[in-house]
Amino acid sequence: MDFADPRRKPNFTGKIAVAAALTVMCIIVLKQSPSFSGTSVFSRHETGVTHVLVTGGAGYIGSHATLRLLSDKYRVTIVDNLSRGNMGAVRVLQRLFPEPGRLQFIYADLGDAKAVNKIFSENAFDAVMHFAAVAYVGESTMEPLRYYHNITSNTLTVLEAMAAHNVNTLIYSSTCATYGEPDTMPIVETTPQNPINPYGKAKKMAEDIILDFTKSKKQSNMAVMILRYFNVIGSDPEGRLGEAPRPELREHGRISGACFDAALGIIPGLKVRGTDYPTADGTCIRDYIDVTDLVDAHVKALDKAQPGKVGIYNVGTGQGRSVNEFVKACMKATGASIKVEYLARRPGDYAEVYSDPSKIHRDLNWTAQYTDLGQSLAQAWKWQKAHPNGYGSA
Repeated sequence: MDFADPRRKPNFTGKIAVAAALTVMCIIVLKQSPSFSGTSVFSRHETGVTHVLVTGGAGYIGSHATLRLLSDKYRVTIVDNLSRGNMGAVRVLQRLFPEPGRLQFIYADLGDAKAVNKIFSENAFDAVMHFAAVAYVGESTMEPLRYYHNITSNTLTVLEAMAAHNVNTLIYSSTCATYGEPDTMPIVETTPQNPINPYGKAKKMAEDIILDFTKSKKQSNMAVMILRYFNVIGSDPEGRLGEAPRPELREHGRISGACFDAALGIIPGLKVRGTDYPTADGTCIRDYIDVTDLVDAHVKALDKAQPGKVGIYNVGTGQGRSVNEFVKACMKATGASIKVEYLARRPGDYAEVYSDPSKIHRDLNWTAQYTDLGQSLAQAWKWQKAHPNGYGSA
């Protein structure tokens, strides 16, 4: 039988001291970790880091804006209910910027005030870029209440959350549709706003709410930029993002999407609505702005936003192009012979709209760079060909 040597004492004291030291070190490390307190880097302000909430960041314009913000070293939180956006676009952004603390996605509906308030309470936002909205003129005439709720009411919810949580910078995505059918062209920021469809009316109501909000004493330090932009086309020049509307929305979507669908054979041809407008060729005239230029305007607006100031700017090229011109440019870009069917006017449409962008050039040093309609369409077409099923294909 073995017996312990009574002259040898176990070194319990030393072991306990080492264990205690390791425990203390672990506690210190854990306390420094965001997960220890149940918080993350998104929930605190950091010097030198601007945290931007991008509503509708999974959508066409919102995703391109998020890409630009992340490329410029901003921290971004996307909030989107994916009713019009694409989770595929979010995944592209997550792959491009996988570093912790750069990008987070929150699935939520801005119509849910309780959820919106919770998002603001759990995150330290420095600014909001508010893109989230349904945005089809034709659809708005068919479902007006949906548009007033989604655009006007949801903007009110966002403003209430900003006020409650002291977020004082807003870049608002508005539209030239707030002007309606002006008597003179080009459109300047002081052109009277007389929208003629629910989409434009809902956006103008949202603008009015924002302006009244900033005039109140409690919110007099708000920094607000309202960007009224024209018809958006194009895609990321590096081919990382594009436009992928849901199939059921093709009837209401942008003309570029319809052209590409026709070129791909997804639809039998292109429907041009209205050939009797008082224009040179009878079709509508629009100002087509490339999405890359558009998001550049948003970033410049964010950079120039000042407390207690409201800036309102048209974002366009200053050039009007007819629908017939657009269709010809699309055929050239795709190399496809697209069947065109001419139909009666679409309710709520207007004959001629193009911008005077001199104010935004003067104040923000912004000028559209991608003004070649054919090149913008060719770039977008390249993405469409590589993604025939949208973000569901590569």
